[in-house]
Amino acid sequence: MVLGFAGMMFAVVVVVHYYLWRRLVRATTLPGRTRRVLTWCLVALAVLVPATMIGSRFEVAHFLAWPGFLWLAVMFYLVVFLVVLEIPRAVAAFLIRRSSPAVADKPVPVTVGAPAPPAVEEPPAVPDLVSRRLFLGRATALAAGVGALGTVGYGVRTALGDPVIEPVTVVLPKLDPRLGGLRFAVVSDIHLGPLTGIRHTERIVRMINDLRPDVVAIVGDLVDGTVAELGPLARPLKDLESRYGSFFVTGNHEYFSANGPAEWVEELGQLGVRSLRNERVEIAHGGAVLDLAGVNDLTGGDDGSDLGKALNGRDTSRSSVLLAHQPLQVREAAGFGVDLQLSGHTHGGQMVPFNLVVPFQQPAVSGLSTIDGVQVYVTRGAGFWGPPVRVGAPPEISILELRAP
Repeated sequence: MVLGFAGMMFAVVVVVHYYLWRRLVRATTLPGRTRRVLTWCLVALAVLVPATMIGSRFEVAHFLAWPGFLWLAVMFYLVVFLVVLEIPRAVAAFLIRRSSPAVADKPVPVTVGAPAPPAVEEPPAVPDLVSRRLFLGRATALAAGVGALGTVGYGVRTALGDPVIEPVTVVLPKLDPRLGGLRFAVVSDIHLGPLTGIRHTERIVRMINDLRPDVVAIVGDLVDGTVAELGPLARPLKDLESRYGSFFVTGNHEYFSANGPAEWVEELGQLGVRSLRNERVEIAHGGAVLDLAGVNDLTGGDDGSDLGKALNGRDTSRSSVLLAHQPLQVREAAGFGVDLQLSGHTHGGQMVPFNLVVPFQQPAVSGLSTIDGVQVYVTRGAGFWGPPVRVGAPPEISILELRAP
């Protein structure tokens, strides 16, 4: 399965870079040294993509992360803009061919018996046609390049900037009125890794503390590496402040870590963040009690999600909030009478138009929705994965306030 996925990704990289070569190199240059140099540059960038995807998992190859992931984003948006320009480019190419016949059909008058008129040499039309095609190719490449670089530049600034604070009011039909006003700070997909520094964590902690929440919920994908590599980046989490505590559930990336999620569960415990691993706790507020449950991610295999373990045997007259990394987990949660699920995972698509693809895999992209009778809030996440780029899906920290009808 892994080899099959790797083979598919290799094929995609080859096809994409061949398309870029045709549009950015072949269509903009004549055969010669310039074309050869640009071709080899594109080959090097093609090799950089898998090298970055593999090398980013190893500390010794972290230097590949910035150039590799930035090229991945530029490559993607070059393809997007070039594909959008295909129709106007094809129309322009057709008009160029129509206006540049290869052989002139101008008639030459001839008198019978008179000597043949001297041949009049006309400049061939081919060089003119070639120059027009080069102009078209270069104009298309320039438009795509400016569009891609501008979009990626905007996306980098957004991804590395402050997360947006998203205030949300959630009305739970069964909520005890005494629990009204209970506030959850929800954050996910922080993705501590080779492209983030400790200031990334410090900023998130500071912004959460400024919200003065009752509960902090970290719903998965906190890290992209081991404690040995990234432990120092997580230490600011010890400064999180909330009335009833900070809680964490694993995401799929915790299982990608070389040492698995167990070491992070232990590390977070030492930082004052409790991991809910298919279990629940009671939040007592205003004389009433709320059940807060958390489940492991679906990708955990034998260590994966177990909603029965987390929710069976509880007092169903109480309202319940479930922390589950993937929105998809709501399908099963609906059978356990969950009132509200808090999730992440989708990044809101992170880079348009990926937001249009997410619904094929998850039932919600971002924001508050109702699925199978359960309200689900999906945060876009406070970090990024892969390219340090966010377009159309700014990073966020959400503050949810529960209300009774």
